[in-house]
Amino acid sequence: MDNPVPPRRSEPRPRHRDRHGRGMRGPIAPPQVPLSVSRGEAFVDLVQDSAERLERRWPQLSAVDFVVREVPVTLRDSGGARSDPDGLDVFDFEGESVPLGRYVAAHGDAPDRIVIYRRPVEIRTKTRDERALLVHEVVVEQVAELLGLAPESVDPRYGQD
Repeated sequence: MDNPVPPRRSEPRPRHRDRHGRGMRGPIAPPQVPLSVSRGEAFVDLVQDSAERLERRWPQLSAVDFVVREVPVTLRDSGGARSDPDGLDVFDFEGESVPLGRYVAAHGDAPDRIVIYRRPVEIRTKTRDERALLVHEVVVEQVAELLGLAPESVDPRYGQD
């Protein structure tokens, strides 16, 4: 007599690991640890920390927008046309060095803005501590320009670290 062959399952078995028994067992790090924060998010946090530190001393800074952009773009790079509607990315800067930040005065309904450029700052620093210090210095310099003061007046610890 013929032994009947049991019917085969039509759907494949779920695989939880690869064929060697290895594979992702779970997330590399839980969401609350700094490893799961991207470089861009960490940079925005540094800018916000610096802004909050200065706001305690200068309450009028609460009306200022602190913005992070990747890189500045010259008018020459953009073909002479301003492709950025709010004017934060495209502007005409002179010289060989790339700016780390910039102050944009209020116009129309837009408030005063301080723009910090992430990539130029990251390129000039090696560690997170160096990056935090440079971000704070750039923010202090731009706030000083906004207030019409010397950077040392805005933050007495400017340039000491």
